[in-house]
Amino acid sequence: MGPFILLIIVLLIILISCIRIVPQAHAYVVERLGAYKETWSVGLHLKAPLIDRVAKNVNLKEQVIDFPPQPVITKDNVTMQIDTVVYFQITDPRLYCYGVENPIMAIENLTATTLRNVIGDLELDETLTSRETINTKMRASLDVATDPWGIKINRVELKNIIPPAAIKDAMEKQMKAERERREAILIAEGEKKSTILIAEGKKESAILDAEAEKQAAILRAEAKKEATVREAEGQAEAILKVQQANANGLKMLKEAGADEKVMQLKSLEAFSKAADGQATKIIVPSDIAGLAGLATSISEVIKEK
Repeated sequence: MGPFILLIIVLLIILISCIRIVPQAHAYVVERLGAYKETWSVGLHLKAPLIDRVAKNVNLKEQVIDFPPQPVITKDNVTMQIDTVVYFQITDPRLYCYGVENPIMAIENLTATTLRNVIGDLELDETLTSRETINTKMRASLDVATDPWGIKINRVELKNIIPPAAIKDAMEKQMKAERERREAILIAEGEKKSTILIAEGKKESAILDAEAEKQAAILRAEAKKEATVREAEGQAEAILKVQQANANGLKMLKEAGADEKVMQLKSLEAFSKAADGQATKIIVPSDIAGLAGLATSISEVIKEK
């Protein structure tokens, strides 16, 4: 009984050792008698005892490799240090297991050589400003080269570009000079705009002053014209009133029954008043003989009294 129980225990241990559970995002490469048999995906699997073995546990997640800086030479013979980051994923566990010895080292060396080839076709300025182009070219080249290994290159990034110290100092001086130039241009533009604004302000002020003077002259002329018109109207009204008074006086004499001699006398008084003024012209009646006769009659009247 004892050996039978021992045999059962041994069989159970062997059976349990043949059970494998493959976790998520992993794959097991199984060999039988040293030759590739199959690839186990996620789930529960059972292998044949003693003749099957799990050759490799392959991680199917996307992985990242950060390579140390590599010396590269640009087209214009400038040596710089560039370190890269490669994002890759295993798509075929069988090819990954049997395609190349030490795939990570192979990717590193392949990345270094590809980087030198790409940078060798670019000058220093293009290298510093064309990271996206370099990344695209390297990803395409590495993806083609690693496809037989069951590896897919998803992305390649230039992590850092380190130029020589002399080139770095020259670039900093150039950057400083460019900033000083931009500052000088901005100051000059500001002064130019300020001068233009001041000139435009003076111009507008002069225009406004001239317009104000013009309006003032127009108002003064209108005021003077209006005063002249009013003065003329006043003189005309005064003359009209005098003539009206004379006419009223003659009318009253006529209504009082004054004879012809009195009327001639009033006319003579009006003539004397006209001559006594500041008039530049004196109208002399054509009937001067009548006036003389009138004067004689007046003398006679005075003598009778």
